[in-house]
This record gives sequence, structure tokens and C-alpha cells, in this order.
Amino acid sequence: MILAARELHTFYGKSHILHGVSIDVGAGEVVGVLGRNGVGKSTTLKTIMGLLRPARGSVVFDGQDVTGTAAHRLARLGLAWVPEDRRIFRALTVLENLRTGLDRPGVDADRRAQLLDKAYRSFPMLAERRKQAGGTLSGGEQQMLAIARAMMLEPKLLLLDEPTEGLMPRMVAQIRTIVDALHREGVAILLVEQNVPLTLDVSDRVYIMEKGAVRHVAPAAELRAGDAVIHRHLGV
Repeated sequence: MILAARELHTFYGKSHILHGVSIDVGAGEVVGVLGRNGVGKSTTLKTIMGLLRPARGSVVFDGQDVTGTAAHRLARLGLAWVPEDRRIFRALTVLENLRTGLDRPGVDADRRAQLLDKAYRSFPMLAERRKQAGGTLSGGEQQMLAIARAMMLEPKLLLLDEPTEGLMPRMVAQIRTIVDALHREGVAILLVEQNVPLTLDVSDRVYIMEKGAVRHVAPAAELRAGDAVIHRHLGV
């Protein structure tokens, strides 16, 4: 098991957001998290990533208790996060954005070149725009850059928060292709999404959240958009 989050209770000030959330992700597994807006999906990812400290509960990553560990330390352990708002460096070029994940201890020049080449093969658009400022890219292109930058860390687990939000269908299809490719390479993914068909198609298992708690867990193959359980919790 690459990730075991147990009984997470997280607050924003006095507001109790997560009520005992437990999520497992196996090595190389894609796990989807579905739920309506405001149910705590993003808060769950932020708690796992160390951006929020749970009042109760634990996070074990790759066999190590990392509860409350700072995000930059988790990144060095192999946990990467692509936030909902992407958070690319808008004034930096595409290449400079990618280098923020490359210029780290233990990565020599040859390995940096290999990782950059892999990113450019996965996202040809980034190669074409490598000298272009990140802030001038379209929303879909910025999402590609955010994912590619996370992959520069060579993560064992990638946290993806609403990667298709606001994207046109062509870009959504590209995101799906990348998720499938990462899955084949053995990268574990915890995917928070509003796109139910996409999530069911790419995931091995799915958690459904409601009001800050996990209400249903099932293999993705057992669920379909429009099923009673999906309609009950998501209204679709």
C-alpha cells in the first residue's frame, strides 16, 4: 500500500470539514474520489499533502507515518500534487517551470535531460512553447504544464485535483491519455474529479464523499454514471 490515510478529521478554523475520512491507494493504482462541490475532496488532498494538519487521524505514505509533514519534504519522498488552480509560475517560461522540479539534489545533468525529454514527448505542446511564459498559455496548456512539472519529481504517488475542470473536450481527452500512460508506468494516482464518466473509466477503485465523509467505496468497474448509488450521492 503506497498510501493509507486513516480517520482524518480536518478543520478550517472552527469549521469541521473532514469527519473521519479513510482512503487507501495501492502501488500503481488509480483511485478516484467523487463528490459534489464542498464535500471535502480537495481538503482531503491538502491534508494528505501536508498543507493542512489533521486534528485527528494519520497519513502513512510508502510505509512511513508522514502526518503533518511539510509538503516540500513529502515531495522529496515521492508524493506530488497538482492543485485545482494549477499554481504554475506565470512569469517563468515553460522550461523554467519544469526546472523547479528538476533542480534538486540527486538529479544529475543526464537524468534532467531524460526527464525533460520524457515531458516533451508526453506533451509536445510544451516543447513547442518551452520559451513561452506560463501565464500566456491557455487553461488546458497550463494544466499540462502543471502535470508535467509534477512528473519531474518522479513521484510514487500523484495527487490530481480536478484536472479537467473548465477544459474543452479535446483537452479532457488528453488528460485521460496522460492518466492512462502514468498508470501503465506504475505511478499511483489519487484523482479528485467532477467528471464522473472519466473517473470511472480511468480508476481501479472509487470513493464517494458526502458532507466530509466517505459514504461509498467500490471497484470502478461496478459503477456506471446514472447508477442508483451515483445518483443518490452525486445527483447525476
